[in-house]
Amino acid sequence: MANTPQNPSSPPDEQVQREAASRSRRAFLVAGAAALASLGGWRWLVSQPKEAGIPRPLRTVLDANGKLAGEYFSNAHLAPVFPKHLVREPRVNGKIGMRGEFDPAAWRLQVSAYADPKQVRTFSLEDIKALPRVEITTELKCIEGWSVVVNWAGARFSDFADKYGLATSNGAATATSADALAPYVRVTTPDNAYYVGLDIASAMHPQTLLCYEMNGEPLSITHGAPLRLAMPVKYGIKYLKRIGTIQFLDQRPADYWADRGYDWNAGH
Repeated sequence: MANTPQNPSSPPDEQVQREAASRSRRAFLVAGAAALASLGGWRWLVSQPKEAGIPRPLRTVLDANGKLAGEYFSNAHLAPVFPKHLVREPRVNGKIGMRGEFDPAAWRLQVSAYADPKQVRTFSLEDIKALPRVEITTELKCIEGWSVVVNWAGARFSDFADKYGLATSNGAATATSADALAPYVRVTTPDNAYYVGLDIASAMHPQTLLCYEMNGEPLSITHGAPLRLAMPVKYGIKYLKRIGTIQFLDQRPADYWADRGYDWNAGH
């Protein structure tokens, strides 16, 4: 059998093995250095003072993103609407603020107006239903990644605020200047266990509803009866169920999920 000729340009096996080992060691050292740097960065990050539930550098990034989104937000930005035949019942997510005995017939909405926060005004469901009825079919998006088309019916939050002069410093239906309008709104469940914070533009958006019907039926207890928020330009964590109180405020209020590391604005 003839000998197989060797390619003089091919390095000997030992040289190849040494080069492979050298490259492996370099790759390992680079990866190790990167891992140590990442670990050191993470340790630094988690050691920073917390602000609203998360390390301050992360909160700064979230707030910067929220500020940018707010600058582009306007009433002209509307969530897409869908035909009714696509509607489905959403999951019953979120039982915080929904536990314990509750009698919808005895429910009343407590509101602190911007003009006189110390005076609490009380409204019944009939007061809400006396306002113009608005119906929209939009997509409810959850931060968990799922979405579903839902038909909502109720009164615009803005119609409610305007009729009773709740959002202005002088109690008028329309603010005469920018500083006469409350910059923030806080909405909570009757037991205060669940709460959301809203900027006034989001609250007064034409698709933000004080909702009392879902998919053509009155709200069920599990879905927030007798009154809940529907906010198609926000994720579902802002759709507070079983509204108990509303406050119009100067300072940005706390938000349940923002306190646990999520974006305060929660827009999409």
